This record gives sequence, structure tokens and C-alpha cells, in this order.
Amino acid sequence: MSDLNRCMFIGRLGADPEMRTTQGGEAVANFRIACGWKGKGSEGTEWVPVVAFGRLAEVCGEFLRKGSQVYIGGTFRTRKWQDRDGNDRWTTEIVAREMQMLGGRRERDGAGQGAPAGDATPGPAPAPWPVPADEPFNDDIPF
Repeated sequence: MSDLNRCMFIGRLGADPEMRTTQGGEAVANFRIACGWKGKGSEGTEWVPVVAFGRLAEVCGEFLRKGSQVYIGGTFRTRKWQDRDGNDRWTTEIVAREMQMLGGRRERDGAGQGAPAGDATPGPAPAPWPVPADEPFNDDIPF
């Protein structure tokens, strides 16, 4: 049996992505998405920290805004670091490998901010699973 580290979330951004660059010049985007859950007699929201690197980070910084609904696919990672006082700290986050913007065009463009959900112009329906850019897409219907 082999190991698998794969995470998939659909949620809404709690704030605009925070952008920075590494010492090597690579773009980094950090943001959190709110993902709701329901159980027997209870429900809640989990805040999922996400980090994206390179071109994906640039796209996140350019197009995602607070309230944007997104699909994030990636891997789960816990890393250790030291604070200013030299104390060991740990951060658990999702390293994004793919991102798909969801919701209507007005929502993605920011025009739908604060507007009732029924007023947003619906965009194309998202694919159930994002197709990686390096895989050919077969548009034939199998039935």
C-alpha cells in the first residue's frame, strides 16, 4: 500500500490573499478559506489555511478577493519555524497545486459584492474535477 496526501476543499476566502516573494523571487500567496460542515444536529465552519507558490500564487493574488468561492486541490503540510523569541512553532496548511474559481462572473469580478445571490450572473458550471493543464481534454460524450 502506498501513501496518499491529497486534499480538496471548496470554500470562500476570508480576506484578500496576502502576497509576498521569496528571497529567490518566487511569488507566494497566503489566504484562508471557510469551509462549512454539517453533522448530526450540529454544523460549523473550519478555516483552512492555504499557501500557493509561483504562477499559481500570482493568479490567486490577481483574481481572488474576500468572499470569492474557490476549489483548492493540494497537499497537507505541517512545517516548523521559530518566532522572534526563538520559540519553536508549527504551522499546518494546504499547499495548493490547483485552484478553480467558482461562482458567477459578477462575483469573480467583485461587482456582486453585497448583492443578493440571485442577482449574480451565473458563469459556466465548473467541471466536477479540474483537468490538469498538461492532460489532453476529450470533449466527446461517452453515451
